[in-house]
Amino acid sequence: MKKPYVFNIQKYSIHDGPGIRTTFFFKGCPLSCQWCHNPESQRHEVELMYYHERCVDCGACVKACPNGANLLVDGHVSMNRVLCKACGNCVDECTMNARELVGKYYTVDELVKEAEKDQMFYEESGGGITLSGGEVMVQNMDYIEEFCRKLHRKGYSIDIDTCGFAPYENFARILPYVDTFLYDIKLMDPEKHKTYIGVNNRLILDNLIALNQAGAKINIRIPLVRGVNSSEEFIRQTIDFLRENQIRTLGFNLLPYHNTGKSKYENLDRSYADEQLKVPPQEQLEHFKQMFLDNGFQNIKIGG
Repeated sequence: MKKPYVFNIQKYSIHDGPGIRTTFFFKGCPLSCQWCHNPESQRHEVELMYYHERCVDCGACVKACPNGANLLVDGHVSMNRVLCKACGNCVDECTMNARELVGKYYTVDELVKEAEKDQMFYEESGGGITLSGGEVMVQNMDYIEEFCRKLHRKGYSIDIDTCGFAPYENFARILPYVDTFLYDIKLMDPEKHKTYIGVNNRLILDNLIALNQAGAKINIRIPLVRGVNSSEEFIRQTIDFLRENQIRTLGFNLLPYHNTGKSKYENLDRSYADEQLKVPPQEQLEHFKQMFLDNGFQNIKIGG
């Protein structure tokens, strides 16, 4: 099992569960959503983020790299990511902060100490800890279970933000410690799901059913992208599935697409399907909210 790396610890988070929370973001995800706004979360290994606009082509990174991944071509720095081993030498030598390593290993106890720093905010707001990603449920589950168990012993609320694409046994291991699963539903049609998300959705839906039967508390999160899944058909299919399987929900977050992660693709030298992705109109989001309300669901929120 790969070593778990954390790429962000977000303090004072108010969109990843109730109250004020500390959210731990783990690297590595089994999906490949075309609209992913955290591309640095997709791969399990440590990566180098290169902020091209900050670079002054001084060449310090060229001298620092032991693998020859950085070159000066016509006076400009060029980077070969195949040769880059994310050793961090160039990061240490860059005076313009144009380079950053994404992903850091923490021991479980180190993460617990990070969580403890904000205990006062949890107590005052009814908040707690959220584990997110990437996808936390495909990490080393011995590590994740130990982390959850130690947080639970301290009385902290624990939420898991998940895409649902992981072996159910992983969910079963942490069920005793988790307050709420923030569970994504992106598409109901399996072929469309594979086209836009990269995998079939059968495991995701089966896990949702199993968690519901196990008595887990579930909040559904639905990212909505114009031209992909922002349709009455998709919302109707989702409602029908939830009703047919008697899924009990705490509420829903209808999450309109945004492109705030676009620059990250450039910093990772990856392409982004920005031209194909659009924000649904507000009136359509309101209509979808009303559809859920009309079918007996409650606590429908547009946004995080």
